[in-house]
Amino acid sequence: MSFFNQEATMSRKQFFISLMAASFLGAALALGVYAFMPKSGNYNSIADRQNARFSNNILGTKRAALSEGLSFVEAAEASRPAVVHVRVSYGSQQTTNRQNNRSGDPFEDFFRQFGEGDRFQMPGPQAGSGSGVIITDDGYIATNNHVVDNGKDIEVVLNDKRSYKAKIVGTDPSTDLALLKIEATNLPFLPYGNSETLRVGEWVLAVGNPFELTSTVTAGIVSAKGRNLNLINDLQGNSNYAIESFIQTDAAVNPGNSGGALVNLKGELVGINTAIASRTGTYAGYSFAVPVEIVKKIMDDLMRYGKSQRALLGVQIRDVDAKLAQDEGLKDVKGVYLAAVADEGAAKAAGLKNGDVIIKVDGTEVNSTADLQAIIATKRPGDKIALAYLRAGKEYETQATLRNKTGTTDMVAATEADRAPSALGAEFGEVSDKEKSKLGISHGVKVLKLGKGKLAEAGIKEGFIITFIGETAIKSPDDVEAAVQERKRVIAIEGVYPSGDKAYYAIGW
Repeated sequence: MSFFNQEATMSRKQFFISLMAASFLGAALALGVYAFMPKSGNYNSIADRQNARFSNNILGTKRAALSEGLSFVEAAEASRPAVVHVRVSYGSQQTTNRQNNRSGDPFEDFFRQFGEGDRFQMPGPQAGSGSGVIITDDGYIATNNHVVDNGKDIEVVLNDKRSYKAKIVGTDPSTDLALLKIEATNLPFLPYGNSETLRVGEWVLAVGNPFELTSTVTAGIVSAKGRNLNLINDLQGNSNYAIESFIQTDAAVNPGNSGGALVNLKGELVGINTAIASRTGTYAGYSFAVPVEIVKKIMDDLMRYGKSQRALLGVQIRDVDAKLAQDEGLKDVKGVYLAAVADEGAAKAAGLKNGDVIIKVDGTEVNSTADLQAIIATKRPGDKIALAYLRAGKEYETQATLRNKTGTTDMVAATEADRAPSALGAEFGEVSDKEKSKLGISHGVKVLKLGKGKLAEAGIKEGFIITFIGETAIKSPDDVEAAVQERKRVIAIEGVYPSGDKAYYAIGW
């Protein structure tokens, strides 16, 4: 073999070796990227998944870039594909008492008065609509609780007109937020922005579906932050647990915009549009949105636990104004006044007392109850916060470990009532043989806990044992669900209370 042939042979060997090395390197890189990509349904934080999708250029999407001069085009183009139309049907007869009387629920009264409550007034078959925001590429959608509350069937229509049936993953009435899920992949989504750095006077866009007009964009500025409108009741109708720290804007928001996106000029989600201030039912100057810092925490809670993990400081609070400062001998008109400190709460354990004034949380100044609520709303039971407070004119610091409603730091599991807020709104349990013998019944299911739903509206109390729904004998919680699925216009419920008193109820759908 000649010298030239040997040289050619060596070149071919080197070529193939180089090719194989490149192939192995490419495969290794691909596996590495795949290994670090969150899998569908297998992630703890929606923000982490969003960042992973952007960093790996999944879907070929990117955050909107700010153009020279004032322009809303980039933000609108980036956000519109991720805002969906949410259509909800409610059944044939939706809670007659709500149609004919004031509900006593400030949110329902607000939206009825201001035009978004038609579904509480109209008898017969009903349907409603609102908006939602896709927050993950695999189909999680943020919206308002009042958009889907008591809904029977939920349909989500994408910006490209594709339609999906949606299920409710969880709801949090205390913030008027809900999380939906559709079975889809590779969806456009809105990345989270930062509502804490949002400034009064900053331009924002409201994106939604007012008056059934899909993909509508309006512009305005942030008019104020930390607004408390006293609208929200929690699931038990106790407004002490409601969280309100709305972003106020003058972007035009109308009926149907609820659950839609408030975005900054980078095309980032900074809030979920929730309410309008109008006595005509249409836009008349101001609208309000839940800040995204609260949205982020609630969405992750609902995704991971099916229920909001509410952290409590264990205090009753009020704003410090000039009159309170004078009455209580406070030197400065600032901070949040502690009107009462619960004996078993986090604040008491941290050394706080009635009459103290909290002025900072984790180094951030707080000057209203909305400021304090907004910070605590982003925390979970067991989280520690640093507090600076005033007592007798002197400043002190302490650390508090937040607790849940039961006074522990445990995460609270979702109950059946939490998982099915649109149905009966109750948690059911088995009836013991001893109870059956005492009451002279052979079967039944006990109502362990009542939430906001049809059983409570009908007047049924906790402890009631359901023995029949219509002609169906109820022997397990699954029997209740099956009987309800076969419902007609009205279903009859028969049962007995632990006292032995029999009772009969009729529920309309």
